[in-house]
Order: sequence, then C-alpha cells, then structure tokens
Amino acid sequence: MTTPARPAAASSEPARPEGSTRDSGTPGADGAAGGSKLKQAITGPLLYLFILGDVLGAGIYALMGTLSAEVGGALWAPLLLALLLALLTAGSYAELVTKYPKAGGAAIFAERAFRQPVISFLVGFSMLAAGVVSAAGLSLAFAGDYLSTFVDLPTVPTAIAFLALVACLNARGISESLKGNVVMTVIEVSGLVIVIVVAAVMLGSGGGDVGRVGEFPADADPAIATLGAAIIAYYSFVGFETSANIAEEVREPRRVYPRALFGALATAGVVYVLVGLASAIALPADELSGSTGPLLDVVAASGVAVPSWLFSLIALIAVANGALLTMIMSSRVTYGMAEQGLLPRPLGAVLEKRRTPWAAILVTTAVAMGLTLVGDIGTLAETVVLLLLFVFISTNVAVLVLRKDRVEHEHFRVWTAVPVLGVASCVLLLTQQSAQVWLFGAIMLAAGVVLYLLAKLGSRRGAGVDRGTGTGTGADRA
Repeated sequence: MTTPARPAAASSEPARPEGSTRDSGTPGADGAAGGSKLKQAITGPLLYLFILGDVLGAGIYALMGTLSAEVGGALWAPLLLALLLALLTAGSYAELVTKYPKAGGAAIFAERAFRQPVISFLVGFSMLAAGVVSAAGLSLAFAGDYLSTFVDLPTVPTAIAFLALVACLNARGISESLKGNVVMTVIEVSGLVIVIVVAAVMLGSGGGDVGRVGEFPADADPAIATLGAAIIAYYSFVGFETSANIAEEVREPRRVYPRALFGALATAGVVYVLVGLASAIALPADELSGSTGPLLDVVAASGVAVPSWLFSLIALIAVANGALLTMIMSSRVTYGMAEQGLLPRPLGAVLEKRRTPWAAILVTTAVAMGLTLVGDIGTLAETVVLLLLFVFISTNVAVLVLRKDRVEHEHFRVWTAVPVLGVASCVLLLTQQSAQVWLFGAIMLAAGVVLYLLAKLGSRRGAGVDRGTGTGTGADRA
C-alpha cells in the first residue's frame, strides 16, 4: 500500500533542496521536530492509545440502535465500509504528519499546500469548531444522565467544573494527559469486550440467532442501505485526525505515527464489527432500533450477571476520555495556528517548565464552557461533522499538491490513488447531509471569514502604529 519516501540527499549534511520549506520548526534528518517549544514525550504506545481512545468514543454505546434501523441485523456491513473510507483519509494524514510533524495538523498542511492564509485559517477554524463544540457536548453528557446514576448535580455548573478539571490535566503535561488516557481507554474498551463476551456466552448456551447477522429490512436494498448506514457509522471513526495536532510532541514520528494510526483504526474496526455481530445475535433488529441503550439491552438479554450500574460507569469514563482528548487537540490546533500567524501570537505562549500551550488551553476551555450554556447543541454538532469533511478534503488534496515539495528526511508515502479516493469518499458523504446542516455550516464558515478579516485588520493597524512611532523594523522605518 505504501512505501517510504527517500530523503532529498544522502549526505550527512544535505543541501537544502530547491523549493524546500524547511525551517527551524521543520523536522530534521530523523523526522523529529527540531527547535520545537513543546516537549517530545509521546511514545508509540501512548500515541496508539491516544488515537484508539479518541476513535472509540461514547457514541458506540448508542450507535447500534441507529444502524439497526437502516440495515437490520447486518450491522457489520456499514461498520466495515466506514472503516475502509476512514482509512483512505488516514493514509493522507500519515504521509503529511511524517513529512511535516508540527502542531496544527490540517491547517498547517493547507498553509503549505495552498499558500492562501484564509484557506489555512478556515481549515483550522473548522477543526477548532469541531473540537470545542464536541468538548462542550461531552461535558454536558458527562454531567447529565450518566452522572445522575450516582449523584444528582446541576448539569451546566457540573459541566463547567468538569471542563476546568480537564484543562488542569491538559496544562499539567501531555505525558500526564496521555497516561490518564491509557487508563480510561482500557476501561472504555473493556465495556465493549464485555458485550462481545456475553453474546458469545449466550450463543454457546444455545441462545441468540446467528442468522440475523445477514438479514436486511424487508423493504431495503442491501447496497443502498449499507451506504446510508455507513455515513452514520463513519462518524464513529472520526477522531483519528486529532492525532495530527500533537505530532510535534511525538518521539520519532516518521517511524511510530503510521503504525499507531493504522493500528488504532484497525483495532477500532475489529471491535466495532464484533460488537455489531454480538448485538445482532443477541437481539432482533426491531428491539435494537427502538432502544436508547442498545448495548445495555444486549447485556441484559444475554442472561449473564453484569450490574447495570457498571455500564453507566464505563460510559461515563468514555465520555470523560473523549473530552480530554478533544481538548488536547483543540489547544494544539490553536497553538499551531498562533505559531503560523493565523491567530494572535500570544496564543502560542507555553508554560516554561511544563512546556504545554497554556494560553491556547485557557482560551479553548473558556469557549467550551460558554457553549455549555447553550444546552442543546445537537444541530451544531452535526454541522461540525460537515465541516470536518471539508477538512478531510483539504488534507487529501494537500497530499497531491505537496508531492513536489521535497524534505530532507524519509517519510511515509501513500499510493497516489488513496488521496484521490479519499476526496471522492468525502464528497459522497457530503451529498448525504441535510439542507439545514448545510445552512448552519455556511453560517459558521462566514463567521470564520469575519474573524479572519478582523484579525488581519488588527495586524495591519498594529504595523501602522509601529511605523508611526518608529518601533518597526528597519524596512518599516525606511
């Protein structure tokens, strides 16, 4: 599928290739981020668990009911198709991250490829919107029904307090944050393993019905139904792209990033397919589609004695893990854009000892806290998914555009057909969005353009003041 790209020169001190954009923040010969202000503390296993924890979100605990309404008992089919579609764009991320391992992810790729600051800003803005809104929604979910199983607290104040705790862990250090993610990811996966195991026990004792795994609704065309459900299932794989925003903090990204990325997606795909099979075996499609807690019902139907409160606890941990990983991503996008001059420079401030982007963490957390006051952000969350598809299109196109840009270290290289198919898959998914979601997406993009123009106006006024007071550069004063 892929081959490593060769370095531009073989000497120990290669000459800068024509057209190269290497600078102090661009990777050195080993692909590590040279001159970075951030600490390279993320190992291969930590990165793998970061991606896995972000992909295996709380949504899977309610996803099977929605999918079952589309494909009946053939839940594995759309999950498998969605995995294949996600792997296309993941291939593009693997090439670009190992080529340019800098915080900022898709926004940095767009800046290098298109040389249009407004495009880079909008790509980064879309990622920020996705992350911050998602974190706000997850904090409300954490403070809502899941937490009320154990203690009854007011939702919004609890959500705000929860985000403050997440920010403290984020600011303490990327290593500490990801070690917390390791524990939460293991617990999160264990809940899905329980579903698989109890369904297997049920089948072994003569219960369940294997025949349901191939049954589509009577009035549905299998191919069309699978495609429609794959669009829903695709959302369960979204999250892998956040790993691009911590590339600057990964040790040896050229070597470990592709393995962690594809390994995590493959693991998530296998778990999802097994959970889909277990759900179909344990319960008929009409019972699954009518349930708001389908996996709880699967466990109950198995007859295996698993306390109901246990799943509430696991779901709570899954939500908390998702919020932590999302806020890590959002703060790194903000930091990376500030470093590139797409956002105000002060947002690139880093704690001296911890070497974490404290200003970006503070601002993104404050915005997420403000969004919790909205309460109902369902439509906004769907709009964010729409914007993420534009981010994916930008990244897939950037791979092809940047093929002409040579760097001085080896990096992962994907087949040319992969990003082309990645663009096609995103366009296919875009065609399935509703008019209302398109309208909200257009409003958000318009807001982003306004913010960008205001930022540019402010920077020009600042430059004018510097020239007027004689504090600018020599060129300015001249």
